[in-house]
Amino acid sequence: MYKLSNINTVKSLMQKYNMTFSKSLGQNFLINPSVCPRMALNTITKPDACVLEIGPGIGVLTQELAKLAGKVVAVEYDKRLLPLLSETLADFDNVSVINNDILKLDLRKVANDYFNGQNFSVCANLPYYISSSIIMKLLEDKLPIDCITIMLQKEMAQRICAKPGTRAVGAISLCISYYAEPELLFNVSKGSFMPAPKVDSSVIKLNVRKKPLYNVLSEKTLFKIIELCFANRRKMISNNLSSGLNIPKAKVEDVLKNNCSVMPDMRAEQLSLEQFVHISNVFFEVMKNGKEKIEGN
Repeated sequence: MYKLSNINTVKSLMQKYNMTFSKSLGQNFLINPSVCPRMALNTITKPDACVLEIGPGIGVLTQELAKLAGKVVAVEYDKRLLPLLSETLADFDNVSVINNDILKLDLRKVANDYFNGQNFSVCANLPYYISSSIIMKLLEDKLPIDCITIMLQKEMAQRICAKPGTRAVGAISLCISYYAEPELLFNVSKGSFMPAPKVDSSVIKLNVRKKPLYNVLSEKTLFKIIELCFANRRKMISNNLSSGLNIPKAKVEDVLKNNCSVMPDMRAEQLSLEQFVHISNVFFEVMKNGKEKIEGN
């Protein structure tokens, strides 16, 4: 079995298959031998576990997952890597590789075809430029996922795990916490990759909730209101909601104070997810009764 965290092994394989790193795809291969085993152990809790890996690269994380899991399905966008993966994963008969774009793939069909409809976990070293889109797709599709263990740019990981009331919190923090409980596992230095990126990374785990914490009348309205309130985080939420929902500011202020028990001059970072849920439920009814419509719906 190939030791894929060895720099010379990586160089030799890439030369053999005439491969170059794709900057546009955010390809940075892990060469720190301690990272992938830790990610696999945090993802897999039972021997017969099913795991979906996103972006296997040359297979360094895939190997560690395959040692512990019952079934691993790895989705790789770069077709140039397919023959290389066939070689590096040849020792494992519990791994299937799919050449596709994870954002366009019908993951429910993949789960039914490969995991027989069982719950599965997700593990990935995600490209920085597309990480939030992938995470939200996994959560919004409401798949039978137990947990998502992912490596992200450190700043993004901190934002996802940030608590309300802190400067680090953002729209992505609240949207993800609606679906899952985020946990920061460990940091990974930029020197752990080849080629080395410009920033450090962190591994986080999203423990997916079996059901939402709160009763939401419209998830679309909730996420739109969160997005609007954080669009200009220096502004009061009343200003952001008035302009974003096209509702007179006086009416927004009245609804916030009298129906939501929220002061109109608060900023988005000061509000909890529970408060955003209450605001969205109230404004959903206001807009339905008043025939106003959220822009973009």
